[in-house]
Amino acid sequence: MKYPPYPAYKPSGVQWIGDVPEHWDVKKLKYAASINDEALSETTEPEYEFNYVDIGSVSFTEGITKHETMEFENAPSRARRIVKKGDTIVSTVRTYLRAIASIGTFDDPLIVSTGFAVVRPQTCEAGYLSYALRERSFVESVVARSTGVSYPAINASEIVDISILLPSPNEQKSIAAFLGRETGRIDSLVAKKKQLIERLKEKRSALISRTVTRCLPPDAAQEFGLQPHAQFKPSGIDWLGDIPEGWEVKKFSHEVSIVNGQVNPLNEPYATMLLIGPEHVESKTGKLLRTETAIDQAAESGKYLCPEGSIIYSKIRPALQKLVIAPKKCLCSADMYPLNGSDLVDNSYLYWLLLSDRFLAWSVLESDRVAMPKINRDTFSKLRIPIPSLAEQTEIASYLDRETAKLDQLTAKVSEAIERLQEYRTALITAAVTGKINVDSASSRIAHEKSAV
Repeated sequence: MKYPPYPAYKPSGVQWIGDVPEHWDVKKLKYAASINDEALSETTEPEYEFNYVDIGSVSFTEGITKHETMEFENAPSRARRIVKKGDTIVSTVRTYLRAIASIGTFDDPLIVSTGFAVVRPQTCEAGYLSYALRERSFVESVVARSTGVSYPAINASEIVDISILLPSPNEQKSIAAFLGRETGRIDSLVAKKKQLIERLKEKRSALISRTVTRCLPPDAAQEFGLQPHAQFKPSGIDWLGDIPEGWEVKKFSHEVSIVNGQVNPLNEPYATMLLIGPEHVESKTGKLLRTETAIDQAAESGKYLCPEGSIIYSKIRPALQKLVIAPKKCLCSADMYPLNGSDLVDNSYLYWLLLSDRFLAWSVLESDRVAMPKINRDTFSKLRIPIPSLAEQTEIASYLDRETAKLDQLTAKVSEAIERLQEYRTALITAAVTGKINVDSASSRIAHEKSAV
């Protein structure tokens, strides 16, 4: 719906705010709220238990997403700020993360990191203040005032010098109620779309696992000119289960080679080659997130040379399932293996096999036996894998390329819808707390329309 403006506006005197409703005040935050009022004393009892919230536990759109229960004697030195219901926490470190959240009702003591400024309302409504501190221009002002490149930070004293808009107490209550209702509806839609994304991801994983271990569906097999498999046999391998009767089971080390020998990326032609590490690969999708050369990363010695089309598999923390097909001749970090199939194993089929949930279960189980989760060469040598004919491997890979692309497109569309909803949510908050829309007038019109029905 289109929300009405206020009858009259005036210049706010603050460039980023612009014009404001004629009867609203513009004041620095310190005249409406206090900051960092309470902290745990260093003499706190060692057994004192509380829930702790760090910077990484707060999302700009979702608020506090998790917390950790701990005792004071085991807590990090930054676990000190005491918060109460009605407070709003604003990150003062890594401000680009925009970690801001309002504090609602909670049962146990809640302590947040000293990397937050705890803002407590004094002469304004708590609900309104929580939205005013999440208003786009206020947030951008915090980020702009931060100093430091890799770890930008701002002093709490600078945050309270930023101006906010203050309508009358009754209007503050109306705005908070309006935004609580409207953002609640948006959040509900976002939650449903996130559930849909999870279902799409589950469908993708199930499709991959079923196809690389149980063969193509009958209609797909016929489409690709193959005879559907009607008979299955035990593979003799726990993680694999039954496989099509015509498939073989062979040792990984006999059919897949792991590249040996490392090169020095400081030397040419290696220095200007693409260098792929675990951080460049998206978990569980086999997609390359970004590309950087060895020079870009100031890489040191100890990198593997990967032929184009080889599979680059992260041997550390296999639960993250990070692997990608080399888009061209490149390097990979020592944390990854370049893999190449034999004459009996097509790399494209091997790629999908390594992305399957069944292989993931095996890799996690095997890697849990060492201190740092890792799949080493000896572990790979014990592995046995299913091997269809080369023709079937090729068709399985083609089928999965096509079908996962469809699911990925759907997932992307849902993700875009979530982004639009979250952008609208932010825009609505900004419009309401800067007086661009008249919430009282809008609420009255809605109530009138409902009573007329």
